[in-house]
Amino acid sequence: MTEHVNISLPDGTVREMPAGSTPADVAAAIGPGLTKAALAARINGEIRDLNRPFDGDAELALITARDEADALELVRHDYAHVLAEAVQTLWPGTQITFGPATEDGFYYDVKAPDSRAPFSLDDLPMIEERMREIIRADKPLRREVWSRQQLIDKWEAEGEVFKAEWARELPEDEELTVYWSGDDWLDMCRGPHLASTGKLDLQAFKLMRVAGAYWRGDQKNAQLTRIYGTGWLNKKQLDEHLHRLEEAAKRDHRKIGREMDLFHLQEEAHGSVFWHPNGYIIWRELEAYMRRRLDAGGYVEVKTPQVMDARQWEKSGHWGKYRENMFVIPDEVPNTEDEGPLVSDDAEWMALKPMNCPAHVLIFKQGITSYRDLPLRMAEFGCCHRNEPHGALHGIMRVRQFTQDDAHIFCTEDQLVDEVRKFCDLLDSVYKDLGFEEYAIKLALRPDKRFGSDEMWDQAEQELRDAVKASGRATEAFCWEELPGEGAFYAPKLEFHLTDAIGRTWQVGTVQSDRVIPARLEASYVGEDGEKHVPIMLHRAILGTFERFIGILIEHHAGRLPVWLAPVQAVVATIVSDADDYATQVAEKLKAAGIRVENDLRNEKINYKVREHSLAKVPHLFVVGKREADEGTVAVRTLGEQHQKVMSLGEAVAMLTAEATPPDLR
Repeated sequence: MTEHVNISLPDGTVREMPAGSTPADVAAAIGPGLTKAALAARINGEIRDLNRPFDGDAELALITARDEADALELVRHDYAHVLAEAVQTLWPGTQITFGPATEDGFYYDVKAPDSRAPFSLDDLPMIEERMREIIRADKPLRREVWSRQQLIDKWEAEGEVFKAEWARELPEDEELTVYWSGDDWLDMCRGPHLASTGKLDLQAFKLMRVAGAYWRGDQKNAQLTRIYGTGWLNKKQLDEHLHRLEEAAKRDHRKIGREMDLFHLQEEAHGSVFWHPNGYIIWRELEAYMRRRLDAGGYVEVKTPQVMDARQWEKSGHWGKYRENMFVIPDEVPNTEDEGPLVSDDAEWMALKPMNCPAHVLIFKQGITSYRDLPLRMAEFGCCHRNEPHGALHGIMRVRQFTQDDAHIFCTEDQLVDEVRKFCDLLDSVYKDLGFEEYAIKLALRPDKRFGSDEMWDQAEQELRDAVKASGRATEAFCWEELPGEGAFYAPKLEFHLTDAIGRTWQVGTVQSDRVIPARLEASYVGEDGEKHVPIMLHRAILGTFERFIGILIEHHAGRLPVWLAPVQAVVATIVSDADDYATQVAEKLKAAGIRVENDLRNEKINYKVREHSLAKVPHLFVVGKREADEGTVAVRTLGEQHQKVMSLGEAVAMLTAEATPPDLR
């Protein structure tokens, strides 16, 4: 047995440590500052506990709060365990199931004892206080390896039926671990964990809400309570997160949509949007803008059927991937008066299209296409349907009926990199026009289940890398990143993630380099050599869907949309009834200039009118009274500004006309 191990550190040095040493020992040997700061260790690429001995010679990187992504996942995992311990010590007989870290926090699914009602919001303050007691106790978190039978025996003896069921399904030959919190509480877990509960910040977590959940996500199983929390490295991060949540609530597109009378949703059409006149103005302006950009970019626009034969989806490969999310209907319903089945077993099936790409291939296949006709950029504002579960629907952000700003570029291999580069330039310009200065680019690589050869995927992935490099965007400024396993089943894809005004990210744009679907649907063009070749098909979108993007726009701008998109761009409001005639003249001049304007001649105080139109997010309020009527001026109150400006009517019309002009027409 060796008496020492060699530990290689990131700076290139190697430390000789006694056999049985731990990463914590290495931290202590380096200095007390690192001992205090170290949270866990990355050993040969794997994150482990600080107190777990080295297996042999190893490469070591100590994880501190500076390694934010790893550190946050660690502390959130520990907060979840502390939550479970707190609930069980407060209410003995509570059964615990699982508690993972999430994107901004953690949760744990628990079942209250039979003697009490399910946990509620009223229980959260008491649970939080017990969690703080556990953290203050600075209880060591200790790892042990157990046999499967030990786990089963423990959980069965303690009445933990969910844990026992899970333990019975674990493989006998797998190393199974538990973690002790002190000497009086444990949970089975792969880890890793911090060295002790005291490494968590007392003031950096908050329990947020409770919700119903089912054991293993199956509604046929026992109902549990899911307790959600948010956890961070320090109080400053928590405060910033809570502020973002508060700001997000103010910006909620559903709330603002009601205030601005943009749209509504109701049960009679689950997942579909009822657009009101104000909301549909935003849609029309956005669509007109996108259509002009596509026309200038050399796209041709098409319109394809809503319902297509199911065999087309089988052929493209979508049937096997999307069938459960497709709305399927029989090709023909028998007109019978008997009580037999409405649809026979051998019925032909049709489906509402969940995407536009197969239909675009069918247009491409009409007639013989030459290499001289390529690239062919085919666009459609295509209405699609996907049968999303009710629980997944969210305002206009996630719906069942949606319209994509979809396009497919059919091109040759030689044209691909340049076409993707041009698309990146167009997307960049559109995002900036719509008020988004920051976005990230990520390359989603081949998934485990896919069509096509490895050679094909190698080539397609490299072409997208080359295109982003050619566009000058494969840089830190664009948070360039590769995502293994997250591509579509037929193609790798570039994803474009917008950052909004409060720091949230939204994946909207995409471009996918596809050789699979055009081949499966037998698309071809005649090459320069006179032979048939399969075109590359670039699936691309900038907005993603109109519904979701409008929701993002509303929240990004907090309803204060750019003037060119605002449903009502100005309101002319009177102070006194003597100014009614002048107010009408002002409104007529604005209308003649193409401005969307309304008159407010009501017999109400001007402060009441200002508050009402501010709530409706009207960009400009033109206030007129007797003086303005006599002098031919208007007092302009701009949304979000404290002071009004007095302008001549001509100046005001010119100002508003400039602001109301879409960016691409200025």
